[in-house]
Amino acid sequence: MAKRRRKLSPELEKNITLAKKEIELITAIIHDIDEEDIQEEYKSAFLPVMSTYMSLDQMYKEVGLNDETTNLHKLYLTNLEKFKNEYEL
Repeated sequence: MAKRRRKLSPELEKNITLAKKEIELITAIIHDIDEEDIQEEYKSAFLPVMSTYMSLDQMYKEVGLNDETTNLHKLYLTNLEKFKNEYEL
């Protein structure tokens, strides 16, 4: 049986690429924090954003555009906004 082609979305691919760059930037900023306690607090607070991004990226690569990937992107944006509102970078 032939493998089903995944549905692609140039817009979601662009958003995933932008998310990757933002993750890298915020991670670098967190690693630049001198005080270890504060750095660890930021890392743990950023973990939901990071894990949502990783799930989104992996799922999009495997299945393409569907309701789950769309919802994961929305969840990523929500988690990112929450992090930015609660923690000063």
